[in-house]
Amino acid sequence: MTLLSASAALPVRAQQTVIQIENVRTEYARVLRAQPVYQTLRATAMVEQCKDGVVVESAESKRGLARVVGAVKDALTPNSEDREAEQAPPADGCEVVPTEREFRRPIAYDVDYVHHGVKYRSRLPYDPGNRVRVRVSITPIVSGSR
Repeated sequence: MTLLSASAALPVRAQQTVIQIENVRTEYARVLRAQPVYQTLRATAMVEQCKDGVVVESAESKRGLARVVGAVKDALTPNSEDREAEQAPPADGCEVVPTEREFRRPIAYDVDYVHHGVKYRSRLPYDPGNRVRVRVSITPIVSGSR
C-alpha cells in the first residue's frame, strides 16, 4: 500500500515546471543613422582690439583644459609678475573689449536603427558605430479570461 501511494506521488513531481518571469537575450541591430545632439555654450573673453584691426587675445581667452589648469595654478601659486602682465593697460591705440564666443559640443546621439525589419529610434550618450546592441524581451500577455 505504501509503495502504491509513493508511486502516485511521482507523476505530480514530474508535472512541476519552472516558469520564467521573463525571456531575455541580447542581439545586434543595424544602425541606419546617428545624428549628434549639440549643446551650445557661450563664453565671454576679454580681447585687446587695436585701431588698425589687429586683435590680441588676453590670457583669459585660453580654451578648455589649459584654462582650468591655469586657473588652478594661479590660485595655488600666485605669481606677482603674471598678475601684473594680465592687468597691464592696453597698448597705444588699443582697448580691451568683451568678445562673446560660442562653442558646440555633442552631448548625445539620436540613433535610428533596424531590428528584424522594424525601425526604432533611441537617444544614446555615445555614437554606436554601424551596429548597436539591443535587449530583446519576450513575455506572453496573460489575460484574466479565456
